[in-house]
Amino acid sequence: MLSHRREHDVLVLTVHEDPGIGGRAELAENITDFVRAFQPAPVVVVTDDAAATPATASAVLRAHRRCGDLNVLFSAVTHSASVRRLLEDNADSRGPGLVVHGRADVAVDTVCGAAA
Repeated sequence: MLSHRREHDVLVLTVHEDPGIGGRAELAENITDFVRAFQPAPVVVVTDDAAATPATASAVLRAHRRCGDLNVLFSAVTHSASVRRLLEDNADSRGPGLVVHGRADVAVDTVCGAAA
């Protein structure tokens, strides 16, 4: 369901499958665990097309809230305009903001530039 890689000192997590309503908490916890393990590295969470659902957005938002106290740059990527709107409209405004992109390469480049 979730894979990870390092790209230019950025932790890139990819959600491959819709977790469904029942899997949101587990996905959020897995994302949070990766963020904590790789901190202070910036994080980009990419949502594959098959996972671009409200449940995935909910899990990403929950992970973003949990990681707010870590002061880690946190970005999300999805091709789905409706999921991008969900993420943007419901992002936690405390701590570092959630930046939402439509393309992973742009997200990684942006995070690298911001972290430099």
